[in-house]
Amino acid sequence: MKSAFKLAAAFAMLSAPYMAHAELPEPVRAMIDAAIASGDAKKVATVIEIAKLTNPDDAEELSSIQAEFDEQQAVLAAEKAAEKKEAIRNAGLFENWHGKGELGAFRSTGNSSNTGLAAGLELKRVGIDWRHKLTGRVDYQRSNGTTTREQFFVGYEPNYRISERFFAYALAQYERDEFQGFSGRYAVSGGIGYQIIERPDVTLSAKAGPAYRVTDYVDGTSESSLAGLLGVDFDWSITDRLKLTHDTNAVAETGGAATVIVDANNTSIDLVTGLNAKISDKLSTRFSYAVEHDTNPPAGSVKTDTLSRVTVIYDF
Repeated sequence: MKSAFKLAAAFAMLSAPYMAHAELPEPVRAMIDAAIASGDAKKVATVIEIAKLTNPDDAEELSSIQAEFDEQQAVLAAEKAAEKKEAIRNAGLFENWHGKGELGAFRSTGNSSNTGLAAGLELKRVGIDWRHKLTGRVDYQRSNGTTTREQFFVGYEPNYRISERFFAYALAQYERDEFQGFSGRYAVSGGIGYQIIERPDVTLSAKAGPAYRVTDYVDGTSESSLAGLLGVDFDWSITDRLKLTHDTNAVAETGGAATVIVDANNTSIDLVTGLNAKISDKLSTRFSYAVEHDTNPPAGSVKTDTLSRVTVIYDF
Protein backbone atom coordinates (compact mmCIF):
# COMPACT_ATOMS: atom_id res chain seq x y z
CA MET A 1 0.00 0.00 0.00
CA LYS A 2 2.80 2.42 0.89
CA SER A 3 4.53 1.78 -2.41
CA ALA A 4 1.28 2.24 -4.36
CA PHE A 5 0.64 5.52 -2.50
CA LYS A 6 4.14 6.75 -3.36
CA LEU A 7 3.61 5.94 -7.04
CA ALA A 8 0.25 7.72 -7.06
CA ALA A 9 1.75 10.75 -5.35
CA ALA A 10 4.65 10.87 -7.80
CA PHE A 11 2.28 10.62 -10.76
CA ALA A 12 0.12 13.40 -9.32
CA MET A 13 3.21 15.59 -9.07
CA LEU A 14 4.05 14.86 -12.69
CA SER A 15 0.50 15.58 -13.84
CA ALA A 16 0.13 18.84 -11.91
CA PRO A 17 0.74 22.13 -13.78
CA TYR A 18 4.05 23.77 -13.02
CA MET A 19 2.75 26.83 -11.14
CA ALA A 20 6.28 28.08 -10.53
CA HIS A 21 6.51 28.74 -14.25
CA ALA A 22 3.35 30.82 -14.61
CA GLU A 23 5.12 33.44 -16.77
CA LEU A 24 5.22 30.97 -19.68
CA PRO A 25 2.57 31.65 -22.33
CA GLU A 26 -0.62 29.77 -21.49
CA PRO A 27 -0.66 27.64 -24.70
CA VAL A 28 2.98 26.62 -24.16
CA ARG A 29 2.37 25.72 -20.52
CA ALA A 30 -0.74 23.71 -21.44
CA MET A 31 1.19 21.81 -24.11
CA ILE A 32 4.00 20.96 -21.65
CA ASP A 33 1.55 19.93 -18.92
CA ALA A 34 -0.23 17.60 -21.37
CA ALA A 35 3.06 15.98 -22.36
CA ILE A 36 4.08 15.54 -18.71
CA ALA A 37 0.69 14.02 -17.85
CA SER A 38 1.27 11.36 -20.53
CA GLY A 39 4.41 10.19 -18.73
CA ASP A 40 6.16 9.75 -22.08
CA ALA A 41 9.75 10.96 -21.64
CA LYS A 42 10.38 11.24 -25.39
CA LYS A 43 7.22 13.29 -25.88
CA VAL A 44 8.15 15.64 -23.03
CA ALA A 45 11.66 16.15 -24.42
CA THR A 46 10.28 16.89 -27.90
CA VAL A 47 7.68 19.38 -26.64
CA ILE A 48 10.20 21.23 -24.48
CA GLU A 49 12.72 21.33 -27.32
CA ILE A 50 10.12 22.89 -29.62
CA ALA A 51 9.10 25.31 -26.86
CA LYS A 52 12.73 26.44 -26.56
CA LEU A 53 12.82 27.20 -30.29
CA THR A 54 9.62 29.25 -30.19
CA ASN A 55 10.33 30.85 -26.79
CA PRO A 56 14.13 31.30 -26.60
CA ASP A 57 13.84 33.81 -23.73
CA ASP A 58 12.34 31.06 -21.55
CA ALA A 59 15.02 28.45 -22.35
CA GLU A 60 16.40 28.38 -18.80
CA GLU A 61 12.95 27.96 -17.32
CA LEU A 62 12.11 25.20 -19.79
CA SER A 63 15.35 23.40 -18.93
CA SER A 64 14.32 23.57 -15.27
CA ILE A 65 10.99 21.93 -16.11
CA GLN A 66 12.81 19.18 -18.02
CA ALA A 67 15.18 18.57 -15.08
CA GLU A 68 12.26 18.41 -12.64
CA PHE A 69 10.43 15.92 -14.86
CA ASP A 70 13.56 13.77 -15.23
CA GLU A 71 13.98 13.70 -11.45
CA GLN A 72 10.40 12.56 -10.93
CA GLN A 73 10.80 9.90 -13.62
CA ALA A 74 13.87 8.59 -11.80
CA VAL A 75 11.85 8.35 -8.58
CA LEU A 76 9.10 6.41 -10.35
CA ALA A 77 11.62 4.07 -12.00
CA ALA A 78 13.32 3.38 -8.67
CA GLU A 79 9.96 2.61 -7.03
CA LYS A 80 8.98 0.22 -9.80
CA ALA A 81 12.38 -1.51 -9.76
CA ALA A 82 12.16 -1.99 -5.99
CA GLU A 83 8.65 -3.43 -6.29
CA LYS A 84 9.72 -5.82 -9.04
CA LYS A 85 12.76 -6.99 -7.08
CA GLU A 86 10.66 -7.59 -3.98
CA ALA A 87 8.07 -9.55 -6.00
CA ILE A 88 10.82 -11.75 -7.47
CA ARG A 89 12.38 -12.30 -4.05
CA ASN A 90 9.05 -13.43 -2.56
CA ALA A 91 7.91 -15.52 -5.55
CA GLY A 92 7.17 -19.20 -5.00
CA LEU A 93 8.93 -22.09 -6.74
CA PHE A 94 6.30 -22.35 -9.48
CA GLU A 95 5.88 -18.61 -10.03
CA ASN A 96 7.58 -16.27 -12.54
CA TRP A 97 8.03 -18.98 -15.15
CA HIS A 98 7.76 -17.89 -18.76
CA GLY A 99 8.20 -19.90 -21.90
CA LYS A 100 7.42 -20.72 -25.46
CA GLY A 101 6.14 -23.71 -27.37
CA GLU A 102 6.81 -24.45 -31.02
CA LEU A 103 5.31 -26.79 -33.57
CA GLY A 104 6.17 -27.37 -37.20
CA ALA A 105 8.01 -29.57 -39.67
CA PHE A 106 11.61 -30.68 -40.21
CA ARG A 107 13.81 -31.97 -43.01
CA SER A 108 16.81 -34.13 -42.04
CA THR A 109 19.90 -35.49 -43.80
CA GLY A 110 22.65 -37.79 -42.55
CA ASN A 111 21.75 -40.98 -40.69
CA SER A 112 18.16 -40.53 -41.90
CA SER A 113 16.78 -38.47 -44.78
CA ASN A 114 13.13 -37.60 -44.34
CA THR A 115 10.51 -35.00 -43.43
CA GLY A 116 8.40 -35.10 -40.29
CA LEU A 117 6.93 -33.37 -37.25
CA ALA A 118 8.98 -31.10 -34.96
CA ALA A 119 7.86 -29.86 -31.54
CA GLY A 120 9.61 -28.05 -28.72
CA LEU A 121 9.07 -26.42 -25.34
CA GLU A 122 11.25 -23.98 -23.40
CA LEU A 123 10.61 -22.65 -19.89
CA LYS A 124 12.62 -19.91 -18.17
CA ARG A 125 12.63 -18.39 -14.72
CA VAL A 126 14.76 -15.29 -14.09
CA GLY A 127 15.42 -14.31 -10.49
CA ILE A 128 17.68 -11.74 -8.87
CA ASP A 129 20.81 -13.90 -9.06
CA TRP A 130 19.50 -17.27 -10.29
CA ARG A 131 18.24 -18.19 -13.75
CA HIS A 132 16.68 -21.52 -14.70
CA LYS A 133 16.00 -22.96 -18.16
CA LEU A 134 14.14 -26.17 -19.06
CA THR A 135 14.21 -27.35 -22.67
CA GLY A 136 12.43 -30.20 -24.44
CA ARG A 137 12.45 -31.14 -28.11
CA VAL A 138 11.16 -34.00 -30.25
CA ASP A 139 11.42 -34.80 -33.97
CA TYR A 140 9.27 -37.70 -35.18
CA GLN A 141 8.19 -39.39 -38.40
CA ARG A 142 6.40 -42.63 -39.10
CA SER A 143 5.94 -43.93 -42.66
CA ASN A 144 4.14 -47.10 -43.79
CA GLY A 145 4.03 -48.42 -40.24
CA THR A 146 7.77 -47.87 -39.68
CA THR A 147 9.36 -45.18 -37.55
CA THR A 148 11.94 -43.42 -39.70
CA ARG A 149 12.89 -40.59 -37.35
CA GLU A 150 12.68 -40.41 -33.55
CA GLN A 151 14.85 -37.96 -31.67
CA PHE A 152 14.21 -36.75 -28.12
CA PHE A 153 16.09 -34.16 -26.09
CA VAL A 154 15.50 -32.84 -22.55
CA GLY A 155 17.78 -30.42 -20.72
CA TYR A 156 17.87 -28.41 -17.51
CA GLU A 157 20.34 -25.56 -16.95
CA PRO A 158 20.46 -23.34 -13.86
CA ASN A 159 23.04 -20.57 -13.58
CA TYR A 160 24.04 -18.15 -10.86
CA ARG A 161 25.25 -14.61 -11.48
CA ILE A 162 28.58 -14.16 -9.72
CA SER A 163 29.18 -10.60 -10.91
CA GLU A 164 28.03 -8.25 -13.64
CA ARG A 165 29.70 -10.43 -16.30
CA PHE A 166 30.61 -13.79 -14.76
CA PHE A 167 28.19 -16.61 -13.94
CA ALA A 168 28.39 -20.21 -12.79
CA TYR A 169 26.35 -22.82 -14.64
CA ALA A 170 25.21 -26.40 -14.20
CA LEU A 171 23.75 -28.61 -16.91
CA ALA A 172 21.95 -31.94 -17.05
CA GLN A 173 20.61 -33.36 -20.30
CA TYR A 174 19.27 -36.52 -21.91
CA GLU A 175 18.97 -37.32 -25.59
CA ARG A 176 17.91 -40.30 -27.64
CA ASP A 177 18.46 -40.94 -31.33
CA GLU A 178 18.62 -44.57 -32.41
CA PHE A 179 19.35 -43.56 -35.99
CA GLN A 180 22.61 -42.04 -34.73
CA GLY A 181 23.34 -45.30 -32.92
CA PHE A 182 22.47 -44.58 -29.29
CA SER A 183 19.33 -45.36 -27.30
CA GLY A 184 20.28 -42.90 -24.58
CA ARG A 185 22.98 -40.32 -23.91
CA TYR A 186 23.21 -38.60 -20.54
CA ALA A 187 25.47 -35.66 -19.73
CA VAL A 188 26.11 -33.47 -16.70
CA SER A 189 28.39 -30.46 -16.59
CA GLY A 190 29.28 -27.47 -14.47
CA GLY A 191 31.59 -24.53 -14.97
CA ILE A 192 32.00 -20.80 -15.49
CA GLY A 193 30.43 -18.52 -18.06
CA TYR A 194 31.08 -14.96 -19.19
CA GLN A 195 28.62 -12.43 -20.62
CA ILE A 196 30.69 -10.95 -23.45
CA ILE A 197 28.03 -8.58 -24.81
CA GLU A 198 24.81 -7.53 -23.09
CA ARG A 199 22.86 -4.87 -24.94
CA PRO A 200 19.12 -4.50 -25.61
CA ASP A 201 19.62 -5.65 -29.22
CA VAL A 202 22.63 -8.01 -28.93
CA THR A 203 23.69 -10.58 -26.33
CA LEU A 204 26.67 -12.93 -26.49
CA SER A 205 27.84 -15.31 -23.79
CA ALA A 206 30.29 -18.20 -23.55
CA LYS A 207 30.69 -20.98 -21.00
CA ALA A 208 33.15 -23.80 -20.38
CA GLY A 209 33.67 -26.55 -17.86
CA PRO A 210 34.21 -30.27 -17.27
CA ALA A 211 31.48 -32.75 -18.14
CA TYR A 212 30.64 -36.41 -17.60
CA ARG A 213 28.78 -38.37 -20.27
CA VAL A 214 27.24 -41.85 -20.38
CA THR A 215 26.18 -43.33 -23.72
CA ASP A 216 23.94 -46.39 -24.14
CA TYR A 217 24.29 -47.81 -27.66
CA VAL A 218 21.59 -49.61 -29.61
CA ASP A 219 23.67 -52.82 -29.61
CA GLY A 220 23.31 -53.05 -25.82
CA THR A 221 26.77 -51.77 -24.89
CA SER A 222 27.47 -48.57 -22.99
CA GLU A 223 30.40 -46.37 -22.11
CA SER A 224 31.11 -43.43 -19.83
CA SER A 225 33.74 -40.74 -20.12
CA LEU A 226 34.97 -37.46 -18.75
CA ALA A 227 34.67 -34.56 -21.16
CA GLY A 228 35.07 -30.85 -21.58
CA LEU A 229 32.12 -28.66 -22.58
CA LEU A 230 32.25 -25.37 -24.45
CA GLY A 231 29.10 -23.40 -25.24
CA VAL A 232 28.31 -20.13 -27.03
CA ASP A 233 24.94 -18.36 -27.06
CA PHE A 234 24.31 -15.42 -29.44
CA ASP A 235 21.10 -13.42 -29.99
CA TRP A 236 20.72 -10.41 -32.26
CA SER A 237 17.48 -8.46 -32.62
CA ILE A 238 17.97 -7.14 -36.15
CA THR A 239 14.66 -5.23 -35.97
CA ASP A 240 11.72 -5.18 -33.57
CA ARG A 241 10.26 -8.15 -35.46
CA LEU A 242 13.33 -10.02 -36.71
CA LYS A 243 15.80 -11.90 -34.48
CA LEU A 244 18.87 -13.99 -35.32
CA THR A 245 20.02 -16.67 -32.87
CA HIS A 246 23.05 -18.94 -32.83
CA ASP A 247 23.90 -21.57 -30.23
CA THR A 248 26.95 -23.81 -30.11
CA ASN A 249 27.74 -26.69 -27.79
CA ALA A 250 30.92 -28.72 -28.12
CA VAL A 251 31.71 -31.69 -25.88
CA ALA A 252 35.13 -33.26 -26.21
CA GLU A 253 35.54 -36.68 -24.61
CA THR A 254 38.92 -37.94 -23.49
CA GLY A 255 38.03 -41.31 -22.01
CA GLY A 256 39.58 -40.45 -18.66
CA ALA A 257 41.32 -37.07 -18.63
CA ALA A 258 39.17 -34.00 -19.20
CA THR A 259 42.22 -31.82 -19.80
CA VAL A 260 43.55 -33.65 -22.86
CA ILE A 261 41.16 -32.27 -25.46
CA VAL A 262 43.55 -32.79 -28.38
CA ASP A 263 43.63 -36.58 -27.90
CA ALA A 264 39.85 -36.86 -27.51
CA ASN A 265 38.15 -40.13 -28.41
CA ASN A 266 35.02 -38.37 -29.55
CA THR A 267 33.90 -34.78 -29.93
CA SER A 268 30.24 -33.88 -30.29
CA ILE A 269 29.39 -30.51 -31.80
CA ASP A 270 25.87 -29.10 -32.00
CA LEU A 271 25.37 -25.91 -34.02
CA VAL A 272 21.94 -24.30 -34.26
CA THR A 273 21.26 -21.10 -36.20
CA GLY A 274 17.76 -19.66 -36.31
CA LEU A 275 15.83 -16.69 -37.66
CA ASN A 276 12.68 -15.61 -35.81
CA ALA A 277 10.07 -13.35 -37.43
CA LYS A 278 7.45 -11.92 -35.08
CA ILE A 279 3.84 -12.07 -36.28
CA SER A 280 2.26 -10.60 -33.13
CA ASP A 281 3.12 -10.12 -29.46
CA LYS A 282 2.59 -13.85 -28.84
CA LEU A 283 3.17 -15.52 -32.20
CA SER A 284 6.27 -15.79 -34.37
CA THR A 285 7.67 -18.04 -37.07
CA ARG A 286 11.13 -19.59 -36.93
CA PHE A 287 13.45 -21.15 -39.48
CA SER A 288 16.41 -22.99 -37.99
CA TYR A 289 19.27 -25.07 -39.32
CA ALA A 290 21.05 -27.52 -37.01
CA VAL A 291 24.26 -29.48 -37.51
CA GLU A 292 25.05 -32.41 -35.20
CA HIS A 293 28.54 -33.83 -35.63
CA ASP A 294 30.31 -36.71 -33.86
CA THR A 295 33.96 -37.25 -34.74
CA ASN A 296 33.77 -40.92 -33.71
CA PRO A 297 30.17 -42.16 -34.11
CA PRO A 298 29.00 -45.74 -33.51
CA ALA A 299 29.75 -48.29 -36.24
CA GLY A 300 27.36 -47.96 -39.17
CA SER A 301 26.51 -44.31 -38.44
CA VAL A 302 27.69 -41.26 -40.35
CA LYS A 303 29.44 -38.42 -38.58
CA THR A 304 27.15 -35.53 -39.48
CA ASP A 305 23.40 -35.00 -39.30
CA THR A 306 21.67 -31.81 -40.45
CA LEU A 307 18.17 -30.73 -39.56
CA SER A 308 16.12 -27.88 -41.03
CA ARG A 309 13.03 -26.83 -39.08
CA VAL A 310 10.17 -24.46 -39.90
CA THR A 311 7.98 -23.85 -36.85
CA VAL A 312 5.39 -21.54 -35.36
CA ILE A 313 6.23 -20.31 -31.84
CA TYR A 314 3.77 -19.23 -29.14
CA ASP A 315 5.12 -17.20 -26.19
CA PHE A 316 3.42 -17.49 -22.81
